[in-house]
Amino acid sequence: MLGVLCVAVLLVAVDNTIVNVALPTLSEQLRASNTDLQWIVDGYSLPFAGLLLMGGGVSDRFGRKRIMQCALLLFGLFSFLAARSNTISELLTARALMGAAAAFIFPATLSLLTTTFADPAERAKAFGFWGATAGIAIAIGPVLGGELITHFWYGSIFLVNIPIVIVAFVATALVVRESRNPFVHRFDYLGLLYGTSFVSLLVFAIIQGPEWGWQRGSTLLFFVISAVALGLMIRSELRSDGPLLDVRVFKNRAFSSGAGAIATGFFCLFGFIFLVTQYFQLIHGYSALSAGVHTLPFAFVTMIMTPLGALAALRVGARYVVSAGLVIMGGALLYMTTISAHAAYFGPIVASMVLLALGFSLITAPSTAAIMISLRPDQIGAGAAVNETTREIGGTLGVAVVGSVFSSIFGPQARTALAGLGLSPRQLNLAQSSTQAAKSVIAHVPAGSPLREHLVSGVTSAFINGFHRGCLVASIFALVAGFAAFEFLPKGVAHEQQPIHS
Repeated sequence: MLGVLCVAVLLVAVDNTIVNVALPTLSEQLRASNTDLQWIVDGYSLPFAGLLLMGGGVSDRFGRKRIMQCALLLFGLFSFLAARSNTISELLTARALMGAAAAFIFPATLSLLTTTFADPAERAKAFGFWGATAGIAIAIGPVLGGELITHFWYGSIFLVNIPIVIVAFVATALVVRESRNPFVHRFDYLGLLYGTSFVSLLVFAIIQGPEWGWQRGSTLLFFVISAVALGLMIRSELRSDGPLLDVRVFKNRAFSSGAGAIATGFFCLFGFIFLVTQYFQLIHGYSALSAGVHTLPFAFVTMIMTPLGALAALRVGARYVVSAGLVIMGGALLYMTTISAHAAYFGPIVASMVLLALGFSLITAPSTAAIMISLRPDQIGAGAAVNETTREIGGTLGVAVVGSVFSSIFGPQARTALAGLGLSPRQLNLAQSSTQAAKSVIAHVPAGSPLREHLVSGVTSAFINGFHRGCLVASIFALVAGFAAFEFLPKGVAHEQQPIHS
């Protein structure tokens, strides 16, 4: 059963990163700007994050196995639609539908794990394998995507989901036992409405902030409306006899600190992956497949260390393991601010990825355990949804904030580098919108000329400066969160859990 649920997790998590190595291809073939590229990544995350509370609540009420199987079939259908997309709008629509289906898969897997493993030690180990699968999927996504992009068209990165869906659906029918919330209340429609609105509006504002401007009225309006929705949700849930999410659980230090640690870990990871896959292809000149293969050290370390991180938390407590993981991630990202355009792969690049993977591995399983073990049986579905919502918000923030920091450095510097070519304002705006666009402009300059070398050097320098600044911002987030986790996560939280039954 653990293996089957991990296959479902693999399917959902791979799609968070499989498109990253396809970004330069999509930029070229669909003429996608930096903003379009961010939406191709975040267009999956927005409905995923926004509908997770619904996914957790519906699966609790109507059966976690049943809902997961229905969502798997829909995920396969929408993957087929994404594979057949020919325009940015078609691709974004299909990706959004895939994210919506994924929102009903992920919380069901975590709820089923929590109710299946009654023994606290076994449950912690199961969380370790579950977390390792999610981490591995995030890392192998670029490898799988690179292999498919190299030999097929970009739609193949979505078509590959269909056989995995079939395997997961059949295996779930044969192996997984049905489970649902034993305490049935009237369905909390108001909580669902307010919760979905809050998360969706917040994530949308985060995604659009870099393009609109963080201080623009439209951006601030969405943040204000999301805050209002949060306030309405809190009031509604406090008054409800059967709340979708009992907001009182956030008073539990283990729950809230675990959620914050997970959000920070995924913030750093997704921001890094967004930049490093482009660094490999556009700066080092790797193919899509080669760029994916060069991220494998992250996958190997995550696969080995995540279960060990869960065991370490059982022995010494989540406080020490999670805070150490965040500090290690922060140190790895700080180290990345020294990487040059010509840095050796077997050296600073591999070392930084290994450190990043080690830190990430120490965060996920203990933080998930800290969240899930602090809940009553009737809170499991909502708790699983919160666990994944924090991941998605953190990851979306990572792409949006780190991408925004990168663009704010790259755009002006690339424009300055290309200013002497006599381009029109429109052409300059296009050139500064992405590294791929800037290189397309440079491609019209005769090869071998001193001017072309100067332009390539200027655009490369702009990319590296943006890369360094993005990594620095992510590093600060990780280090601050590490100290906060040490302060607020209780000692030995893994030992305080109580058996949970379906």
